[in-house]
Amino acid sequence: MTPQETSSKDTKRPLLWGRFSSFVLLIVLMGVAIDQISKLWLLYGFDLRHNGPVDLLPFLEFVLVWNRGISYGLFQQNTELGRWLLAGLTVAVTIGLWIWSARCQSRLLALALALVISGAIGNGIDRLAFGAVVDFVHFHVGTFSWYVFNMADVWIVAGVVALLYDSFRIGPNSAVK
Repeated sequence: MTPQETSSKDTKRPLLWGRFSSFVLLIVLMGVAIDQISKLWLLYGFDLRHNGPVDLLPFLEFVLVWNRGISYGLFQQNTELGRWLLAGLTVAVTIGLWIWSARCQSRLLALALALVISGAIGNGIDRLAFGAVVDFVHFHVGTFSWYVFNMADVWIVAGVVALLYDSFRIGPNSAVK
């Protein structure tokens, strides 16, 4: 057996806790906290249901939208079965992303995965607590209207952008190394 074969067999890949897991956990906790605090304050502190919509800028407002689907309002679920299927999918995806994060070897990849996990958990909490995701940020310019979103959605989009960046930053031949 060659030294390379021996070292690759001796190197075990972590399943649940790896090099950047503490970092990922910290980012996830902060992301979920920011997301949930913003939603709870707008729902109960400000009472957006009764006091909204609120114009913040000519192109930005807070408005309450209950999203029973996933991003961009896709796959709307109006039944309890649909709600629980989406909640189960969220749990499965979150576990898969956590395992991936335990195995990652770069801080950027760990950050990207942490952001996506944060968003998934934040929206998952809404789905369990309210039966739908609380969306409230609405950008619009003239007749153009962007979809209504929340901080969890911001974390997911930022995480996906970072994942894409990370996949191209090393170079096309990095997978063979």
